[in-house]
This record gives sequence, structure tokens and C-alpha cells, in this order.
Amino acid sequence: ALPICTKNIVNLMNLDAADWGITPTHWQRSVHPKVYQPRISVLHEGIDTARVAPDDTVQMTVGKDRHVLRKGDPVITYVARNFEHYRGFHHFMRAAKIILDERPDAHIIAVGADDVSYGRRAPQGTTFRKLMTQEVQPDTSRLHFAGQVPYDHFLKILQISSAHLYLTVPFVLSWSMLESMSAGCLVLGSDTAPVREVLEDGRNGVLVDFFSPEDIARKALDALARPDDYVPMRRAARQTILDRFDLQKL
Repeated sequence: ALPICTKNIVNLMNLDAADWGITPTHWQRSVHPKVYQPRISVLHEGIDTARVAPDDTVQMTVGKDRHVLRKGDPVITYVARNFEHYRGFHHFMRAAKIILDERPDAHIIAVGADDVSYGRRAPQGTTFRKLMTQEVQPDTSRLHFAGQVPYDHFLKILQISSAHLYLTVPFVLSWSMLESMSAGCLVLGSDTAPVREVLEDGRNGVLVDFFSPEDIARKALDALARPDDYVPMRRAARQTILDRFDLQKL
């Protein structure tokens, strides 16, 4: 506990000196000391919904064989700044193995790097990506690690997605989840705070058990099997961002 208290000293000094604070989610506000919460407003930075929007004409090439993927193809996407446990990368990889084994026509695109933004690091000399690839041994011809990509390419990945996996422990909500909703993705998000502030199960997305790769995989496979049934959720996801997170309105 002492290292955490020490890290929080600067935050406490800033809170005491500040006239007012802004935080993007109610959950983040709730983890501050109660004495400071009345002086913190919840206001997200906003999403450029004009730029981050659905595009049914999108296509892209992936893999060494330059396979062409188009909107409507069975494509699962996953995005994290870095592939690490805070963002459920280990659960994603185990779910990916199930999805690829059961859908031989499916492709999975993972965007992110091998560093660590939050939490513990992998053992020296390796990465969580290498460790999980060795553990699950997925079909690497259909599991595509895109690395860190230019923003326009990132948007194409979201626009082509059949189901977007967003996994996180209770922590800062990634912009990528809101961007994926703005792009019209079907988001399968972990049933954790603050995901639940935005994602309503069965209305504008699907909540999954963060700790269950089986649950994640089953719901992703259902999304691939019944894409038309999830169209209303995609539209509701986009509308949620337009109503609550549009950059111009905020």
C-alpha cells in the first residue's frame, strides 16, 4: 500500500490546489476522495463523429498473402495501446483461439504494441504477445497483429469490424471503445466499470465476462453467425456517441 500512497501524493497536492477538476467518467470521479468530488465535473473530451463514422465501402488487405477483407466479412477486432493484462490481452488471446478454431473463415485484427502502459511487465526478454502466442498457438495466418497504425488505417479497421472486443479491468475508459461505437461497431465490452456507463447490454452493445474467454468467444461467434440481428445495436451504439460524446456538442 505504501508505494500507491506515495504515487498519490502529487495527485492529492494538485486536488488541494485546484479550483476545479474535470474527469471523463463518473467512475473515475468516484475513486477520488469524497471531500474533492463536489469540485470535479464529469465531461468527456469528445469524439469527432464526423470523421469517425461507418463506411460500408471500406476494404483492406491483411497478412503475407495480402488477403482482401471487406465490410460484412467475418472480422473480429481488438484494440489496446499495448498488449497487457489491464486491457485483457490474455483473455482476448484465449478467446481468439476458440473463435479461429470454430470459424475457419474468420480473421482477427489486433491493434497495439508490445510495451506496457499500466501494471506489471512481462518477464525480461519477452512480451505478453509472445507468451500468449506460445500458450494458445492460434492460426497466425488469420490472427493479424497490426502494431501501431496511422489513424486513418485504424478507422478502417473499426469500420470493417464484424465484432469489436473491448476488455478492461476497472480503469480509465479507452477512447478506442467510444470511437468503435461511433464507427458503428458491434462492441463486445467487458462487464466492468466504467464500460457499463456507456454500454447497455442488448441495446447498444454486448457485455461479456472479462474473466471468461469462453463467454467472450461464444458471443463473438454468435455475432458472426447472426450479423443482421445485431444491426440495431450498431445503430444504437453510433447514436449513443452522437447524443453523449459528440465533440462539437461537448
